[in-house]
This record gives sequence, C-alpha cells and structure tokens, in this order.
Amino acid sequence: MTDISKPIPSPADQFARQLASPWTITIAAPIIVALVDPANFNAVTRFALAAFLGTLPYIAFAVLLIAWLKAAGAEASVARAFKGRESRMIVMAALFGGLAPFCSCEVIPFIAGLLALGTPLAPVMAFWLASPLIDPPTLMITAAALGWPFAVAKAIVAVSLGLAGGFAIKAMTAQGWFASPLRAQIAPRCGCGPNPFDGKPVWRFWSESTRGSVFCKELTQNALFLIKWLALAYVLEALLVTYIPAEAIARLVGGEGIVPIIISAFVGMPAYLNSYVAPPLLAGLMAQGMTTGAAMAFIIAGAVSSVPAMAAVWSLVNKQVFAAYIGLGLTGAVISGVLLQMVS
Repeated sequence: MTDISKPIPSPADQFARQLASPWTITIAAPIIVALVDPANFNAVTRFALAAFLGTLPYIAFAVLLIAWLKAAGAEASVARAFKGRESRMIVMAALFGGLAPFCSCEVIPFIAGLLALGTPLAPVMAFWLASPLIDPPTLMITAAALGWPFAVAKAIVAVSLGLAGGFAIKAMTAQGWFASPLRAQIAPRCGCGPNPFDGKPVWRFWSESTRGSVFCKELTQNALFLIKWLALAYVLEALLVTYIPAEAIARLVGGEGIVPIIISAFVGMPAYLNSYVAPPLLAGLMAQGMTTGAAMAFIIAGAVSSVPAMAAVWSLVNKQVFAAYIGLGLTGAVISGVLLQMVS
C-alpha cells in the first residue's frame, strides 16, 4: 500500500538538493579556475590532491574506530558518566564528551533521555560544550592538518571548557538560575525519549551478525561523510592559499595581543564550519599569517556554534540556557586562544 502522507519531491527539488551538496563546490571550483585562471589550475588541484592524500591514513583510522564504537554500543558506557554525585558527573561528562561516538544530531535523543530521567543540567552542559569540539575523527583530522601539538591542545581545551562550563552552571543553579531549564515538551522524569542507560557494550561485536551489519554501515557512511567534507575543505584551502593575499590575513588576525584572538572568535562563531572543514582552512590561514592563539579561538568558537551543535541545545532547553551555552563557548574560545598564544 502506497504511503501518500509524505509529498513526493519534484524533479526541481531533487535537483536543488543535489546542487546543495558539498560535492558541487568541490567539483565546480577547479572547473571555474580552469576557465577563468588556467595558469593556476595545476597549482590548485595539486595542492588539494596532495593534502587530501596525506590525510587518507587518518581518515581510515578514524572511520574504523568510530564504526567499532558504534557497533559495540559504546553509548551505554558514555551514559554511565551521568551517574553518581553531580561533581563527579561533570568531570566524567567533560572527559567522555570528547570520546562520544555520535555526531551532534545523535546527541539530541541521548541528552533528551538523560534530561527526562532527571539528570542535572550542569553535567549535561559539560558534555554539550566538550562534545562538538573533539571526537576521534576530529582529533585525527586536526592532527593531519595542523599537527599533533595543536590537536592535543584542542582536546585539552575541549575537556577544560566542559569542566569550566559544567561547574559554572552548577554554581549558577545553586543561586537559583535555570530553575526550569527544559522546553515544555521535555519534562523531567516523564519517561519520554530513550533511556540511554539501557544496554551493555559488546566490544567483540563481530560475534553478532546484527552488530557486524552496524559496523559495515557505519564504516561506509562515515567514510563517505569524511571524504565529502575533507575534499571540500582542501579545495577551499587551495583557493585560500592561492588567491587571498597573506598581508590581508596578517592584518586581520595576525600579530600579538588579544585583539586578533577576539576577532577570530567572533569571526569563527558565525562561520558555522564543522570540525572536518575547519582544520584545513585554518592551516591555510596560519600559512598566511594567522597566529596559533587566533586559530584556536576560531576553531573553538566555530565548533560550539556549528548548526548541528546549536540545534542539539536549542531543541531541548529554554533561551536562557541556550544563551549560557553560547556565552560559555565564546568566552572559552577567547581564553583558550590567549593561553595557547602565551604558551606558544
């Protein structure tokens, strides 16, 4: 029996959806360069291809790791972080935020289940702040584009921001703030949403055919996802290095002091770049004169304010909590940039 409840997309809608794909820019950009500026076609394509091929080992490791975590059901282990005393929950949530094997969209039902079971807002905020900043694939991609010192520093910032945000929310809650943090449709202990504590990880997943199918599905989907976005990122980086004067970048976000770091944070926040596109672009910006501290501020602010990350928070909590999330993310981006600049 045919389901007529959902409208069938028109050919024009399907074509528009295909044009909106990152592959459109990835393919069209070199073609436009070949037509408009043929002298730089080889330089752009060689730069993008060499950078992409250099990242392939990191992509392979990242997709294998994330597929294993998903097939094993590692979400159940992450959920265990939200048990016990509130301070312990904040620490564990910040630590597990960088290890969670799900994207920002998958965080929504996970957090909805936690909030429905009455989990305090503070550890949830710690997880929300740390989760979009780092995960296994992001760590690999950041290391490939910007080096391991920067990738490790970003991981440290992710955990630190989660801890600072979690304990800040705990302190504000103790003063009477955020008395009713949830939106109307998510009431504590109402039983809505999945229970994230259900299930137990099976690390030797290959003994179960169903989990083996999950592994193959996740491996394919994540490989295609990373290849799609990284191909776009390296094409954009090649265009950036080729056509944007280094002097312009150096004037905006170069030099010493806190001003370039603040500018980078405020530029990065509305940029809405996901954590796979940002590192290659930052590599190009740093080659043009961007400082290390400004790069860290840009990537932290951009990850916190990415559309999927903000949607996860906006869909579950009220405007006051959402504003606290954005404020903590922006403040953490600036502070992390200043500290990294001092160290470097």
